[in-house]
Amino acid sequence: MPLVEIEISNPSSVLPDEIVAFLREADLRVNQFLENSPRRATAFVPSDFKTVYHALQAITDSNLASGNSLCEWGSGFGVVASLAAMLEFMACGIEIDQGLVDASRRLADDFGLPVEFAQGSFIPSGAESLAEEAYADNNAAYSWLITDAEDGYKELQCGLEEFDVVFAYPWPGEDHLISSLFEKYAAEGALLLTYDYPETVLLRRKLREPRIVT
Repeated sequence: MPLVEIEISNPSSVLPDEIVAFLREADLRVNQFLENSPRRATAFVPSDFKTVYHALQAITDSNLASGNSLCEWGSGFGVVASLAAMLEFMACGIEIDQGLVDASRRLADDFGLPVEFAQGSFIPSGAESLAEEAYADNNAAYSWLITDAEDGYKELQCGLEEFDVVFAYPWPGEDHLISSLFEKYAAEGALLLTYDYPETVLLRRKLREPRIVT
């Protein structure tokens, strides 16, 4: 079933004080990580967290989601999942790099946020052929597209179809894979929020299957 774009309102640029404090600390830790782990950091590029927060806020303010569960694909430092938790989503993240998983857990714990992070792949079981094709098309540049990693959903004890919102930051050339995975495996009515540089977001919904009248 196709994905349909949903227009979201232009939110206020004003951030709550607790969000400002959280993002200040998150930015500090992300910058330290990038400085101290230059080789590992080549595959880690954070989105603009303020832009994503406002998009999540618009989703909640307009009651666009069918429920309050959110998964961040390739969660990195887990900032988006943590922001979602601050907006009262039941949030989690899947990240293939164990070091980033550990960092995201420390950040969430330090702010008392109930976010769960799993180490592994966000590629659903059965979607290996889609991922392997994208991996080959990108000359094996994206390590998170490998299909022999641990299943992140297994650690979370839930499936992709159980999430109401999924957030991802696709690399160039990766959006088709992200969209295809979501379109095939997400629940009907679920939302896909993606970030695109510079400072833009795209919100799409998986259409519900139309009734066939006989």
